[in-house]
Amino acid sequence: MEIVMAFVVGGLYAAAIYMMLRRSIVKLVIGLVLLSNAANLLIFTAAGLTRGAPPLINVGDTLPPGISADPLAQALILTAIVIGFGVLAFAVVLIHRAFEVVGVDDMDKMKDTDT
Repeated sequence: MEIVMAFVVGGLYAAAIYMMLRRSIVKLVIGLVLLSNAANLLIFTAAGLTRGAPPLINVGDTLPPGISADPLAQALILTAIVIGFGVLAFAVVLIHRAFEVVGVDDMDKMKDTDT
């Protein structure tokens, strides 16, 4: 299962980079979303795909009984989702404002307005 996830993560990274290199600003935002999701899946896969119980420790024990899920990866992914949503919201507002000012969606035409 981890091999399949490695290919999925690689495909998402490749698609994100391809979309971010396009000339359209909307495709840039789609690439940002794909990059964020690829990073989350990479963290999830690197932690190990072990099915188990929640990592609850009984009173008096030092380790959880049996196989348990890794809470660190889950916390990192939750934080990355929140940060990714904030970056996406900022990018959408910035791109909307740039489209209002310039009137085009093409990055090459936006460079012409700098002079």
